[in-house]
Amino acid sequence: MPDGAGEIRLSLEGLNCAQCSATIEKKVAALPGVTSAAIDLVGGRMRVSLSGKEHPEELLSSIRTVVSSVEPGVMVSEERSANAPSSLPKGDMIRLAAGAMLWLAALFLPLGETARLLLYVTAYLTAGIEVIRTVAGNLRRGTLFDEFFLMTAATGGAFAIGEFSEAVAVMLFYETGELVQSLAVERSRRSILSLLDIRPDRATILEDGEWKAVRAEDVTAGSTLLVKPGERVPLDGKVLGGTSSLDTSSLTGESVPTDVSEGSEVLAGSVNLGGTLTMSVLRPFGETTLSKGLRLIEEARERKAPTERFITSFARWYTPSVVVLAALLALVPPLAGLGGFRDWGYRALVFLVVSCPCALVISVPLALFGGMGAASRRGILLKGGNVLETLARTKAVLFDKTGTLTRGVFRVTEVHPSSFMTARELIETAAAAERGSNHPVARAIAAAAGGGQGPALPVEEFPGLGVRVVLKGREILAGNAALLEQHGVSVGGDPGTKPGAVVHVARDGRYAGFLVVEDTLREEAREAVDRLRKLGVSTVGMLSGDRPENAGKCARELGLDLWEGGLLPAGKLDSFRRIRNEAGGTTLFVGDGMNDAPLLAAADAGFAMGGLGADAAIEAADGVLLRDDPLGAAEAIEIARRTRAIVWQNIAFALGVKGLVLVMGAFGVATMWEAVFADVGVALLATLNAARILQAAGARNG
Repeated sequence: MPDGAGEIRLSLEGLNCAQCSATIEKKVAALPGVTSAAIDLVGGRMRVSLSGKEHPEELLSSIRTVVSSVEPGVMVSEERSANAPSSLPKGDMIRLAAGAMLWLAALFLPLGETARLLLYVTAYLTAGIEVIRTVAGNLRRGTLFDEFFLMTAATGGAFAIGEFSEAVAVMLFYETGELVQSLAVERSRRSILSLLDIRPDRATILEDGEWKAVRAEDVTAGSTLLVKPGERVPLDGKVLGGTSSLDTSSLTGESVPTDVSEGSEVLAGSVNLGGTLTMSVLRPFGETTLSKGLRLIEEARERKAPTERFITSFARWYTPSVVVLAALLALVPPLAGLGGFRDWGYRALVFLVVSCPCALVISVPLALFGGMGAASRRGILLKGGNVLETLARTKAVLFDKTGTLTRGVFRVTEVHPSSFMTARELIETAAAAERGSNHPVARAIAAAAGGGQGPALPVEEFPGLGVRVVLKGREILAGNAALLEQHGVSVGGDPGTKPGAVVHVARDGRYAGFLVVEDTLREEAREAVDRLRKLGVSTVGMLSGDRPENAGKCARELGLDLWEGGLLPAGKLDSFRRIRNEAGGTTLFVGDGMNDAPLLAAADAGFAMGGLGADAAIEAADGVLLRDDPLGAAEAIEIARRTRAIVWQNIAFALGVKGLVLVMGAFGVATMWEAVFADVGVALLATLNAARILQAAGARNG
């Protein structure tokens, strides 16, 4: 049962009521030893944080008791797979069908009054037994003002004033509507979750000279993995042999297959479209880029957006307020001589039926979760609905340069040897020093010399300066001018202010020359800038730790509004805060490096590049761009604004229809039929409207 020290995760199968989930959270959080409880309604999960490291089995029993007291029929168990199969609620369907047949018999058969009343009562109990049972349990525990109480009071009141047929019909249509709404919620839920659970459970690895199928979570880094055509890659790895094309659309939203060959890095979740691949596993199951992304989304569904929190709070006082108004409506006008108690009592019952806030409480989080699902289809993982609301208000977007607007893939563009060395000798000498380093500039120099030629020598690294190696007794230095000067080597030549990284080289204490290594601009960067401007983003800029001349060249090519180069992490943070104040609104930052982590954490919203990004940057960010594509920032803002529009459509629609029917009911114009539509019908329509954002994303992705 434990998921980790001080926390357990449970599956809540059959929970579709948002108001009930809030009650369960509150009651579970009040249990001894529990510090907090968070329910992910879309995922059907609950995370319970504990005050100690012990997870007694008695706690699970207590949680089951709480859940059953609030929502009977919900199954509580250890967390299941997101894609566990679900079945139609056949028992509820049979019960409602039987209730409908009894109601029709009472309505149309030629019966005496007593027999007709008996059939109505039987039909009512058959259709509403679960509602009545829940209300009875809640009353014993002192819980009132939930949707079940309102519906029981309204239909019971209808019986009291002789509206037998309408009472049964309202309960029947309420329960039928709840069933249809539950199925719609489940469909939306599974549409979202289907985007997320794309990790294969099995992997084929080489063990004792044979290929064996094992659980993916049991595979360790360094293992040799076999991926056959049509299979999904189970773990992050580097191709050892074979060539193929990979479908990465489930990860990045990119529909064009990616070609891979020996040396290519492959992410878990990709589908092998071509030949057989052998791979070396880079990261274990729980540390793959995909696993980290899925964890982000699981945690995100527990983070409530401000609008969602407001709606939940609103529902807590809205329902009791309407109950009080209904009581006043039933009593005050008759006592004032404005009509009979039966007429005003009926109007009060309409009030009760309308007052259920389900349409708001379920449709708002569904729309937000739908927005997160739509973003995930485009390779954008968001850490919560609150991020969507922040993105929708974006006024300025600032980018890091290297690895964000540029590919972080360098190439040698200039070679300037000293008089005693040829250009080829200078490249080979520099490569001998850099071949043992994983720095992008070092890899570019090694590639210019012929990639893997020559052994990787033991490297002495000087952070921020360069490296030193000894090759056949000869000392080689490669780095900036400060490194050579520290070792007593005078730097010759004049690199000036060339764009790119200047790498000075010395051999045996003599200056050998310098190389210029430049980054390559991403093709999508210009489109990202243009899309952001079309979205009305007032400021698009860049903050870089690279040399000002490099940053300036990149900014001019992209047509950025502003840029700053040569910034240390603290300087980046200061510049960001100043620019945010000048922009006068929500500011998004997109970066990838370790040095971007403080800024990503401080920004109104921060995006890390998921493939190239450092772990610290991904942890600090509010979202992850799996495609390593700055265009994802613009797409995220588009999705956020579309989601916000749907959220407010649902709020306006639900409040508008409910308000209209409440007024009509108070004046005796609306009946319980309209009241049922204002409750269940509006909730169903709002749920279907919330699902539109997924359909839009699917159409675009297709």
